[in-house]
Amino acid sequence: MTAQLNDYSKIYDIAVIGGGINGVGITNDAAGRGLSVFLCEKDDLASHTSSASSKLIHGGLRYLEYKEFRLVREALAEREVLLAKAPHIIKPMRFIMPHRPHLRPAWLIRAGLFFYDHLGKRETLLGSNNIYFKENSPLKPAITRGFEYSDCTVDDARLVVLNAMQAREKGADVVTQTRCIAAERQEGLWCLYLQDEHESYQIWARALVNATGPWVEQIIREEMQLPSPYGVRLIQGSHIVVPKLYDCHKAFIMQNEDRRIVFAIPYLEQYTLIGTTDQEYHGDPQTVQITDQETDYLLAIANSHFKKQLTRADIVSQFSGVRALCDDESDNPSAITRDYTLALQSENGQMPLLSVFGGKITTYRKLAEAAMEKLEPFFDGISGEWTAEAVLPGAEGWTSIDDLIGKIQQQVQGISSALAKRWAHSYGTRVWVMLAGRNSIEQCGQAFGHELFQHEVDYLCEVEWAITADDILWRRTKLGLQFNAMEKAVLESYLAKKKQKEDAA
Repeated sequence: MTAQLNDYSKIYDIAVIGGGINGVGITNDAAGRGLSVFLCEKDDLASHTSSASSKLIHGGLRYLEYKEFRLVREALAEREVLLAKAPHIIKPMRFIMPHRPHLRPAWLIRAGLFFYDHLGKRETLLGSNNIYFKENSPLKPAITRGFEYSDCTVDDARLVVLNAMQAREKGADVVTQTRCIAAERQEGLWCLYLQDEHESYQIWARALVNATGPWVEQIIREEMQLPSPYGVRLIQGSHIVVPKLYDCHKAFIMQNEDRRIVFAIPYLEQYTLIGTTDQEYHGDPQTVQITDQETDYLLAIANSHFKKQLTRADIVSQFSGVRALCDDESDNPSAITRDYTLALQSENGQMPLLSVFGGKITTYRKLAEAAMEKLEPFFDGISGEWTAEAVLPGAEGWTSIDDLIGKIQQQVQGISSALAKRWAHSYGTRVWVMLAGRNSIEQCGQAFGHELFQHEVDYLCEVEWAITADDILWRRTKLGLQFNAMEKAVLESYLAKKKQKEDAA
């Protein structure tokens, strides 16, 4: 392929391929430093690994066993930073680890929790303590004691979207449903060949970031025709969603005979999220699905801990994701490092290619800072780090979630407490932008079911890159578990007509 660079070609400082948490994090950081940035995503934002997580901002207690001290220290400190950046989508949660003495002795767990309490900066999160279970415990009677500590939960897909929104507000161009079909160095620049629904086109950039997760090695070898600096191990992680297993708002961290751990986490008020698994994956990351073996594994672990016994009939939803970890030649998938590796390839000190291997949602911001540190020598006069103190969209003027819910109920006549709560947690103070002066539910347009209204749908399409029903139901609002096939079809019909009008205009 050969493109023509001319006087009308826009040249970006950085082009980013991949709209997961690492791609949008780097895009946001770079845009905030005054660089011109372009990001393309072949599907929807957070449509793969970044929305298939355990929904946690956590230090990674089990990583201490693998001596991942740098990663754990960084992740522990980031919990407090991210809590302050996005308090509407991130909240503290207490985690209970039932003691299974034949798996790990109490002294070992206490030692790990001591490090967990003191290895990273902790200002608002509570420390760890011992706990003893009474007759009303949801756990089996044989489990009489355990340990409790703090981490956080997060709406993972919305964290991606909010970073993309902030990047756009700082001047970045973010496009979805746009595939990079090739990239090559030309005339001292990177030329990216892009394909969207309507056309093929090219953009030019001084630096290129490959943040494509499970596709990182494939992009380097096939789309760029370059050798990959590292190999990738694809690790499948799956989760199941079941009706609420217990009534308290705490999560449980369950130890298993294979020395892995599995979480049981309160999810969307009505459910419990159970996961994750760790197994090698050799298929197409685009089509990953939970296996029967994984389902049985998760059910067995839950049933070995909780009084309430689960069967396959209890599963209301399930999802799988593929984590692309830097190949450290470990024999055990659970032992492969979760730390990130940034590989910089530069031709004659110019036209850098930075590829991201690995990473965790918790450390996405620090990964972005590390990426900018590697790219900074290629740009003159860029500003310094800024993301640690800057809140994400929706956290401006923040007081508390209860205060915001109360204000929404006061302004919007006819709103239910459940909808006010969902809007507050989804949009934070940007709810007023979403409402655009509307002061009653009647003004919000067509009702699609489960308190999803036309005006919110329009906002998600116009401001948050939503295109399909799945974009809205699973990654923007988390209403997917409530919508039936007929209700979803009505929403899809509305979106199709809306798109026809926009295309005709």
